[in-house]
Amino acid sequence: MTRVVSLVPSLTEAVAVGVPGALVGATDWCSHPVGLDVRRIGGTKNPDVAAVVALRPDLVVANEEENREPDLAALRAAGLDVLVTEVRGLDQAFGELERVLRACGAAARPRWLDEAEAAWAAVTPDAPRTAVVPVWRRPWMVLGRDTFAGDLLARLGVSNLYADHPERYPRVPLDELRRSGADLVVLPDEPYRFTADDGPEAFGGLPAALVGGRHLTWYGPSLAEAPAALRAALRRPVRAASAPPR
Repeated sequence: MTRVVSLVPSLTEAVAVGVPGALVGATDWCSHPVGLDVRRIGGTKNPDVAAVVALRPDLVVANEEENREPDLAALRAAGLDVLVTEVRGLDQAFGELERVLRACGAAARPRWLDEAEAAWAAVTPDAPRTAVVPVWRRPWMVLGRDTFAGDLLARLGVSNLYADHPERYPRVPLDELRRSGADLVVLPDEPYRFTADDGPEAFGGLPAALVGGRHLTWYGPSLAEAPAALRAALRRPVRAASAPPR
């Protein structure tokens, strides 16, 4: 069986579910499947290269956004085969998932991938809304152009106000975000963990949709349930009283 180390949480879940037994190592941030019992090799941005090499993987799976090129270069220099994915939209995610699973030795296309494609093919957008989508706080950073999460939201009827920004994850002052004219602020719980008590208050009376980061930013088995989960959260925004900007 192909021995695989994954440096990307969503790909870790995809490989663990799609090719049981292939995964021998994953990052500290790889939280799914729950109870995954493999060697932990550090973070996505600072993997322990020596620990990865010691696992003698046939393949390391990575992502051009999630992982740093110097780490990937070090793994290649150690003689390892590194497959680097690029995911900027849903269709590309489906294609890259198939490529990864084939490379990891999947005997057949997994059922969850068919279910995910069917779930998104059935999506019809809600009434159009425009949103700002913070992904970090102190400093405030938002989704910009050409992002997987932005594509998912657009399919559900939510347009990203900063979709045409030159940067993919621009830093935008909070005052500008509050004056942007958006109908909605979408607050995922990763990479920054926005909650009902940490995030909505910064935007005053603007409706705030608290969404699961795994449903908004992961490409893997969670894609099958993502349309329903995201739509439910977008339809139940919360409102918070204003608080001093942070």
